[in-house]
Amino acid sequence: MRLLVLTVFTTAALAQTSAPPPIPSYEVKRASGPIVIDGKLEDKAWAAANTAELAATWESQTGPRHKTLARLLWDDDYLYVSFEVEDADITAQFTQRDDPTYRDDAVEIFINPRPSQTTAYIGLEMNARAVLYDYLRVTTGPNSSQFFKRFQLEGLRLATFLDGTLNARGDQDRGWTLEAAIPWVNFEELARRPAPGTVWRFNLNRWDGVEPNRRMTIWSNPLAAWPNPHVPERFGEMRFVQ
Repeated sequence: MRLLVLTVFTTAALAQTSAPPPIPSYEVKRASGPIVIDGKLEDKAWAAANTAELAATWESQTGPRHKTLARLLWDDDYLYVSFEVEDADITAQFTQRDDPTYRDDAVEIFINPRPSQTTAYIGLEMNARAVLYDYLRVTTGPNSSQFFKRFQLEGLRLATFLDGTLNARGDQDRGWTLEAAIPWVNFEELARRPAPGTVWRFNLNRWDGVEPNRRMTIWSNPLAAWPNPHVPERFGEMRFVQ
């Protein structure tokens, strides 16, 4: 009997230990005033925004462990996104729209405006130069997907501010900040404009460092064995509130 009881408790403990982490939820508040997209995060509206902190998930990576904070706001015209990142060595080589900015010091947001499906979402990958790689990612079959690079966001406003020297290896930088304003028209094929109570799904990521010492940090853990943020089933909740 004692062995049976011990087995039951051990099995229950293992089940609890192996349970996946919950999907996180973020409340997107309405902006309390105008936001100037200059990359500096000085507008009063940002002070009231909730903060999402990214975490290092894959211990096999050898890149730096820098802190990354993200904030979101909304109003009648835009979804606003900001990143505040520590970075001791700011590097970014790519300069043209739809270049592979994820190879630079870069931040990313993936947005699914229709949570009832997980086959399509919009990706924004933005480097420290404020260069954007945007696309529509669509699942095309089991373990396969297509990135539609010709997808272009309309009316996007984007800016960064560097507290350091870009691409000057060996000096000591402090970090950089990014602001983006995304017009609602870009989501109309997938969803109506949000109102208080609307829930979308999204995730936030960052690439930091120079090969071979690179690290990805992420907000909602994708439970992937290797650094792969493209797991829409594990995107967190974006809850719009007044």
